[in-house]
Amino acid sequence: MAGEKILVIDDSPTILKVVQLVLTKAGFQVNTAADGEAGVAAARETKPELILLDFVMPKMNGYQVCRALADDDDLRDVPVVLMSAKGDQVGERFVKVMGIVDYITKPFSPEAITAVVGHTVDKYAQEELVDDGAIVDEEDASPQELTDAADAAQDARRDALGGLRDGVARAVAASVIAHSGFVDMDLDSAQLVEATRAALDDSRLEGLLGEIRVAAPELADEGEAVLTGDLGVVPLADILTLLQSQQQTGVLTVTRGGAKVDLFFRDGRVDLAMAVGIPDEFKLGRFLVDASGLAVEDLEKALSDWEDTPAGLIGSNLVKQGAVTMDDLHGGLARQTSELVYELLRWNFGRFTLRTTEREAPVAAEASLNLTVDGILMEGFRRVDEWHLIEREVDTFDLVFLRNDDAIAAMGRGRLTREELAVLELVNGKNSVKDIIRQSRMSSFDVSKMLYRLLSIKLIRKRVAPVAV
Repeated sequence: MAGEKILVIDDSPTILKVVQLVLTKAGFQVNTAADGEAGVAAARETKPELILLDFVMPKMNGYQVCRALADDDDLRDVPVVLMSAKGDQVGERFVKVMGIVDYITKPFSPEAITAVVGHTVDKYAQEELVDDGAIVDEEDASPQELTDAADAAQDARRDALGGLRDGVARAVAASVIAHSGFVDMDLDSAQLVEATRAALDDSRLEGLLGEIRVAAPELADEGEAVLTGDLGVVPLADILTLLQSQQQTGVLTVTRGGAKVDLFFRDGRVDLAMAVGIPDEFKLGRFLVDASGLAVEDLEKALSDWEDTPAGLIGSNLVKQGAVTMDDLHGGLARQTSELVYELLRWNFGRFTLRTTEREAPVAAEASLNLTVDGILMEGFRRVDEWHLIEREVDTFDLVFLRNDDAIAAMGRGRLTREELAVLELVNGKNSVKDIIRQSRMSSFDVSKMLYRLLSIKLIRKRVAPVAV
């Protein structure tokens, strides 16, 4: 791949965001369009090497887009990969019809979409493409190949320093504006960012990092704070993607108020998350109960017996007692880590600090969850989109709901899921959303989703607070 242009046409913001993220990381130039009409216009403007096309869209569906492309002399030979959801009336009969050369069914993994796009681009390219990042065997390499490999290494170094420089520049500019105190002074954020970036050329950055190693070797043992900043300036998803693409090992610490979450990375993958100051729903016990069927009473007794035991050892103690298996513990840790990252993706303010290390912390090495950033982000972005929808109705955890017993009787409980029934039983006109989360031992996301569903089918309604006289 050598930066081929890919156009993604889909009316789902989540699909557009995730596919763009995954394919950009894989080295493609990605443009997006949110409906069929915009997609045809974007294709005419960008002349892509490949189009990823949703089947069901407003304004123009996938079939109509293909017809429009086929009628355009400049676009009729562009290969199209169709993206369809389960249940859509799409199958192999559409392949090789009107430019469609392949199809992929949603939901798909990052690996699957990358493989389909890479295979299709290679197959339909006009000439064989060479991966810029390929490793060259120096004994067999020609002088030109060695030069290309050296240029690639230099580009990688320059990109890494550039990412660090941009992060520092944005963080400095935001901090200066926020804390300058000169309310009448016209501070231009873009100018501040550019001035800071210009002051931190490659040699200066490398010199500063070298001074830290010499002046404070103890920091190198624990990990150098190579990047710190504001989540309102640099979104967490961008940081995670950077760590994955550079295959970093270290700890990313994210804080907000009294909450702190440490994400442990090894070679760009997430091995563990540990947190303090978080709600009970994110604590390990809940996920162990879900993973193993461990009785809540047994877990609470164990926790009281080990009141002074560090949290990281509680799971190991449960395994030693035979209360849970190692697989249960591993599954619980994976769920807890993923849920913590999903929650962090919702934070639009807070601080982050990245410390790189040569060796991973023992507690993270023991867990060794090996979770991919792409996989976490795909589910995380989906949840963020759902949260935005849910929060239109469930906008505070202090809300109280009432049951509509007539509607429940008319509908019948058999049409509700077990989780919906569990939440419905806790709706009594007194329990707040916060109470329901605590009593159900479900996550705030799951409870809010159930309440939103019950509200939408009119089985519950919001209790109106009395008006103060």
